[in-house]
Amino acid sequence: MKPFVALALATTLAAGCGLQEKKIDTTAHTADVQQWQKTRAERLAKEDSWLTLIGLHWLTDGENSVTLTKGGAPTVRLTRSGATTTLHPDPSMTVDGKPLAGDTPLLADVDEKGPTLVQMGSVRFNVIKRGERYGLRVKDAESEVRKNFKGLEYYPIDPKWRVEARYEAYHPPKKIPITDITGMTSDSISPGAIVFDVDGKEYRLDPIIEDGSTDYFIIFRDGTSKDTTYPAGRYLYAAPPKDGKMVVDFNKAYNPPCAFTDFATCPLPPLQNRLPVRVEAGEKKYAGAAH
Repeated sequence: MKPFVALALATTLAAGCGLQEKKIDTTAHTADVQQWQKTRAERLAKEDSWLTLIGLHWLTDGENSVTLTKGGAPTVRLTRSGATTTLHPDPSMTVDGKPLAGDTPLLADVDEKGPTLVQMGSVRFNVIKRGERYGLRVKDAESEVRKNFKGLEYYPIDPKWRVEARYEAYHPPKKIPITDITGMTSDSISPGAIVFDVDGKEYRLDPIIEDGSTDYFIIFRDGTSKDTTYPAGRYLYAAPPKDGKMVVDFNKAYNPPCAFTDFATCPLPPLQNRLPVRVEAGEKKYAGAAH
């Protein structure tokens, strides 16, 4: 989830990285974070949100038969060959509202024009690629998780945790290994370090850049992961640096999809992003957490 427009600051600049030495419009900051929280809740309520994810089925080369729901039906047939996944559809399947008449190649989520989203009543599915593996991701708008969603809980909004950080670019950009919750590890590109102060102590984070995005994606864990926030860590986006500085608002830290479902492939924080401080800001542990 992307951050919203940065707030106007009263420009009383001081030395160092910490926002504690800057004055901000706290009313505007609170309104901005509240709007971000509202938008996040609205996105989770949608018919294709992470709350609707009910299955992840890894595909093998050759013929695959996948049962989409716990009830034993419907079942779909697919053929995997190299980088191509072909669906053998039945009349109930549609793509963009149009019935599929015959065998149909499915674009994966990593394809420029993908993924191909196939609909069957309240159920939809698509192919994903993780490392060298291909899988079928299944969502159901009528999922129990979505029906029984308990809402989100946050720490009180605190301007202390809207920090102005120093940006230290890597030359060249650094490859860092990112392991996901399924155990797969792949290299991601970190363009530079985010360096900031909290209560007089300096901390560093390595963000990564996702395909198709200009914002910096931060995967981190902190002292609250032991009790009040999701144990595996949280996510956060920040706008690119300007003049060697960037704003990181931990009030907009949020839970990864794995907090809501067992079927997501969430990346986990690299070792250097495990902060030895309690970041008491942003989204707390989900009351109905999957893990």
